[in-house]
Amino acid sequence: MTTDAAGLNTLRTHVERALGEFVDRQLPASGDLELEPLRTAADELLSGGKRLRPAFCYWGWRGAGGTDVPEIFTAAASLELLQASALVHDDVMDRSDLRRGMPAAHRRFQALHEKSSWHGSAEQFGEGAAILLGNLLLIWSGEMWRTSGLPPESLEAAQAVHDHMRTELMCGQYLDLLEQAHGENTFESALRVALFKSGKYSVEQPLRLGLVLASGKLAPWMDELCTGYGRRVGIAFQLRDDILGVFGDPAQTGKPAGDDLREGKRTMLVARALAAASPEDAQTVRRLLGDPALDERGIETLRRIIDGSGALRECEELIGDYLGQALAALEEAPVTDGARAALTELAIAATSRTT
Repeated sequence: MTTDAAGLNTLRTHVERALGEFVDRQLPASGDLELEPLRTAADELLSGGKRLRPAFCYWGWRGAGGTDVPEIFTAAASLELLQASALVHDDVMDRSDLRRGMPAAHRRFQALHEKSSWHGSAEQFGEGAAILLGNLLLIWSGEMWRTSGLPPESLEAAQAVHDHMRTELMCGQYLDLLEQAHGENTFESALRVALFKSGKYSVEQPLRLGLVLASGKLAPWMDELCTGYGRRVGIAFQLRDDILGVFGDPAQTGKPAGDDLREGKRTMLVARALAAASPEDAQTVRRLLGDPALDERGIETLRRIIDGSGALRECEELIGDYLGQALAALEEAPVTDGARAALTELAIAATSRTT
């Protein structure tokens, strides 16, 4: 039996309406024709996604006593612009071809250059245009947040959280690059990257934003909830992402099978596999991981080693452990009953997803 305590369908509708209205004010669909590809790329990036970050923000707001007003949806929706910005930059850095089953932004702009027979390098144009799109989305996220219509005192109270979240995300992106450059990694170093790059800004910080927006300050119980519940759900969320990056169904993830393996991502799953595999298997992982020409046979070899090492089972168990600890922390928090039910549902949805 499924429930919708989190009201995700309704929340998505509000978030998508707010995003559409905001982007239309920035780049009207009937505006400068030369900017139309930028508008189209932004629209398609923002059309997908699970809207989990706005949902955690919204239910933080409701959990601390905030009322159901349109302005909170606008403020929460701004997190989708931040997420889209991170995805564009991430795809450039990883040289990913696809995002949600469609060409990544830099590939889209590269194809535009090639089709138009313009001068210069199509690849360089594509990467440059994507970086600018990512920067634009980052700027818009701050503008949408500031102009959401929530009381100035609420926004001022939460601004430090908002600023810190964006700083953590950018530092996480750098740490991710550094992790790939270092080569060998540990579970602990991969966890640090995952927390900064994804875990905190996916769950913990959106939840903290909503709580502070509603209350005007971060009470001790709120901070305990954000770390005890939010951080643990964020880690489990990233562990699920690691598993999907290797074993996910392309029809659901929107990315080619084993794409994380071709990109050489030094995830928590890979770190566990390298630590537990036989010396021979570990050497095979080191040889194949990060090969952009990795074929189906190579992917299956890596999957077999990761599974056989026990890393997949261990990461699944860790997801269950983190989820259980998070829900126990939520049970202790003095949030509203509706928010407790919604946050329980969101934690399960974030950690058991298939996309």
